[in-house]
Amino acid sequence: MNGAESLVKTMLASGVETCFANPGTSEMHFVAALDDHPEMRCVLCLFEGGTSGAADGYFRMARKPAATMLHLAPGFGNAFSNLHNARKAGSAVVNVMGEHATYHLKYESPLKGDTDGISQAISHWTRTSETALDVAGDGAAAIRAARMKNGQIATLILPANTAWGDGAEPVEAAAPPPLLRPSDDLLDAAAEALRQPDSALLVGGLALFGPGRDLASRVAAGAGCRLLAPLHAARLDRGAGSLPIEQLVYVIEANQKILAGLKHLVTCGTGAPVNFFAYPGKGSVPTPPDCHILDLCDGTMDVEYALSELAKRLNAPDNPPAPVPLDLPEMPEPDADLTPETAAAVIARHIPENAILVNESVTAGAPLAGATYAARRHDWLPTMGGAIGQGLPAAVGAAVACPDRKVIALSGDGSAMYTLQSLWTMARERLDVTVVIYANRGYQILHGELKNLGVTRVGRNAHAMFDVEDPLLDWVSMARGHGVPASKVTTPGELSTALQTGLDTAGPYLIEVTL
Repeated sequence: MNGAESLVKTMLASGVETCFANPGTSEMHFVAALDDHPEMRCVLCLFEGGTSGAADGYFRMARKPAATMLHLAPGFGNAFSNLHNARKAGSAVVNVMGEHATYHLKYESPLKGDTDGISQAISHWTRTSETALDVAGDGAAAIRAARMKNGQIATLILPANTAWGDGAEPVEAAAPPPLLRPSDDLLDAAAEALRQPDSALLVGGLALFGPGRDLASRVAAGAGCRLLAPLHAARLDRGAGSLPIEQLVYVIEANQKILAGLKHLVTCGTGAPVNFFAYPGKGSVPTPPDCHILDLCDGTMDVEYALSELAKRLNAPDNPPAPVPLDLPEMPEPDADLTPETAAAVIARHIPENAILVNESVTAGAPLAGATYAARRHDWLPTMGGAIGQGLPAAVGAAVACPDRKVIALSGDGSAMYTLQSLWTMARERLDVTVVIYANRGYQILHGELKNLGVTRVGRNAHAMFDVEDPLLDWVSMARGHGVPASKVTTPGELSTALQTGLDTAGPYLIEVTL
């Protein structure tokens, strides 16, 4: 058994059963080892940013790590932005980054790079296997590190000769250490703060779905306080049947209005609210200046323990509040103008029960949150770290993790171009993903950002850097070229028909929404 084989066997013994891959020469023995183990699902992504984005989406839904296979430092660099998103989401990802053979590193070969340095810039844990005998143990340590603190980025650097050399027996990854818990004094202080008038509990991470969401709702009911969720929530249970929660938004002034009058804010599973960017004359946080913020525990700690202890201290009711009732928006007239608002209404009405919505529709999708709040129940997965190009790969990962659920991926045309290759992976894997591309012909959010930053004069160069109109992107042709059937729509009626077609299609389907 060589080192690569010991690594694959270690992964399988440790419950890592999916690898999103973009291999190169230095990973060939790893490829061969994977080939000998068909029980490991290998998903080819045509760009490394697709592998990291898919691993992120996979963890958010499966709650277990996938592996990625990345080719040397340049390949890892291509994966970097979606590893940033995964890190912000608290996703567990096990990267296997190939490296030149150890004896080859003294030469300045074309693909030589700082593998350790680029990994440490984004990974919580990095290790280079020194010998083939180290690979199995190092792989187990990587998996354990990925599972720590509710989810981390772990990167194992695998020199080629450690993959082909004689390896050790596979190792099952040890359980991660117990999660940190807040002290009794801090829990007492948090409970007292939530009892005060004008208080709110801001929750994130595991408190936004599953048992944690139930606990958070009961705590808020026991305290008589507001329950809030951050704008960027890695996975949010929404729609009819979910428990009510107020979600923060992108625009500073709107967040300030939501938080106005708040005197006490307790955070659990997330940090205190912060504005996405700095703007001239505007503060960095949306909370009122006199609001007392108590950070009970962050997303790396034992969130469910903290909430259960708060529930005891606040005599929280045994049952959560009444769930959100089904309340679908009115269907627009079939021949009405197709706008972000009318498109949102149509989409909200078509969301099937138990769907997964991967949302990277930055500007055109702004009305979507309100329109879908009381749609049929679904999970909502946004781009956590703000690095665009995450939506399509995350939909790949979510569909691989949950093959029995419908996935709807919503993206602006500019964002989707970053990881267009994910369409091919959807077709190759026959993934049940309906892709909605808002074709607003540019990076429209940047027009608003220019204004927010006080720039009032917009000339030829600014327009040229924001629009994608010359030439126009033909999403129907691009989708079909990647093996995905597609259609273009210009009215709400056409969008309704296309959505039904996409949801009824076994496999991927793309809809270009012309705005």
